[in-house]
Amino acid sequence: MDAAVRARTAARETVEDIEPPRLRAVLLDRLERGSMAPGVLVYESALGRKPSLASEAVVDRSVGVQLIYEGLRLTRSLAHEEPWTTAEAGEIDADLEILAADILVSRGFHLLARTEVSDAAVETIRAFGRDQTRRREPDADAPTLDRNLEADIFTLAVRAGVTATGTDPTEALLEFAADAARNYETLPPAANVVTEPVRRRLTELTAGGDDPAASAVGDR
Repeated sequence: MDAAVRARTAARETVEDIEPPRLRAVLLDRLERGSMAPGVLVYESALGRKPSLASEAVVDRSVGVQLIYEGLRLTRSLAHEEPWTTAEAGEIDADLEILAADILVSRGFHLLARTEVSDAAVETIRAFGRDQTRRREPDADAPTLDRNLEADIFTLAVRAGVTATGTDPTEALLEFAADAARNYETLPPAANVVTEPVRRRLTELTAGGDDPAASAVGDR
């Protein structure tokens, strides 16, 4: 099974028990339409370090990172659009989306809570809150602050993958992941992010490479 399909299927299964059905539909729709790049990065970072590792060993980590991203991404969208300020007809939908964002983040964190990246997950969520608060300041660099989410999620993803093999990620790997994320205003499908050159570079860095200048992110 393709890594993106595996990540999406596992993420959707994690919220299949949510009630009421209308709320569950919001969650499933977000996971169906969203880029699975964060979840796929978890798989690739783990298997690049230890190819013999069973993919099932990193499913929860992949889903955890993906759900946190989807929840924070939805929160960011709601904060910018403020749908609750529009017509009353949209109030219920807005309320459902706010609740959906909370569920996605909390379920994602639950999956990572007993892993080596639990503290990193907490810091990712806190950093997002700080950035969105700073974004309201008159002189704020809003685009950069917004893209910090993707950069932080990508570094969380490679941390989650590499630590699944019993090792820690190098600084070069973390820098590579963050730089990769900053190439996009909106994340495209995972296949357009985790390309073969990127996959090779991930393998090099997870295997101990330490030259961040050799990044192949732009070689697509």
